[in-house]
Amino acid sequence: MRRSHDVRAGLMDRRSLLQGMALLGGLTLCPRIAGAQAGGPKAGTIMVRWLGGGVVELATPDYKQMAYIDAWIWNNAGWSRFNVPKPPEYASKEGFVQYVKAKSPQAVLVLLTHDHGDHIGDYFEMLQTLNAAGLPVKTAGQSDLMRKGLVPQFKTANLDPAQIVLNSGGSMNFGGTSKHGDMTVHLVPAIHSTLAGYPSAGFILDIGGVRVYASGDTDLFGDMKMIGERYRPQLGFFCVGDGPYTMGPQDAARACQWTGVSQAVPVHYAHNPQVLGTQAGEDFRRAVSVIAPSVMVHVMKPGDRVQITI
Repeated sequence: MRRSHDVRAGLMDRRSLLQGMALLGGLTLCPRIAGAQAGGPKAGTIMVRWLGGGVVELATPDYKQMAYIDAWIWNNAGWSRFNVPKPPEYASKEGFVQYVKAKSPQAVLVLLTHDHGDHIGDYFEMLQTLNAAGLPVKTAGQSDLMRKGLVPQFKTANLDPAQIVLNSGGSMNFGGTSKHGDMTVHLVPAIHSTLAGYPSAGFILDIGGVRVYASGDTDLFGDMKMIGERYRPQLGFFCVGDGPYTMGPQDAARACQWTGVSQAVPVHYAHNPQVLGTQAGEDFRRAVSVIAPSVMVHVMKPGDRVQITI
């Protein structure tokens, strides 16, 4: 009887120890998870310039950190329907590199969401020109696209992926993180097609104390709620063009609600005849006023520059 009692006591002690360890694990892990979800910038200021279509220029106020969401610059057709002339810095690759070089940036980051022409159109020339000018440029996108799908084009442009692509050419996959200068970027999903068959993507970018969500081309999808809970973005760039390819203003307004941003900019409209025209920005503003009324919307024309403080 004594032996049986000792065994039961030992099992109880072991069970208590395991329960204690589990409790301690919970106490130590839960705050870390919560911190990761709620973490990131608390307040900051960035400069935003819409370049037509889905392409955006982001920078710190001193332009020491610069980032581009996609790379359709001098061939971008998203200006004409607004009757806005393209300024010299975006009208040619020579003007563009002079513009960036004059800012004396400490880091330039080019983020590629996918390989459709209105996103990748000037990508290789852009990287080649900035790199040849001695500027600190790096690029990132979905890892398989970067380390296999685009390798021949990098080589044709005399670019070494191991040097120009973050993480020594590997870039990142979903859930992954990369850094360049004072900028941190996470790859997140998008629901869209690609020409080469590699996954389309969006980005979470920390720049200038602001956490940005760039949706890329996408439909509305439920995991936008998870993106909001996990990363807590503050400023969102949402495609609103509707038509055959992406979500429109109403669904983009729902995406604002689901991701929890406090400010938003509509993009990816009025750049080809198959998407909504110049009115789509105001359509988005009206939809947001009903679906996510606390969100501040910045409707821009191509070339407009806005300073956004969170």
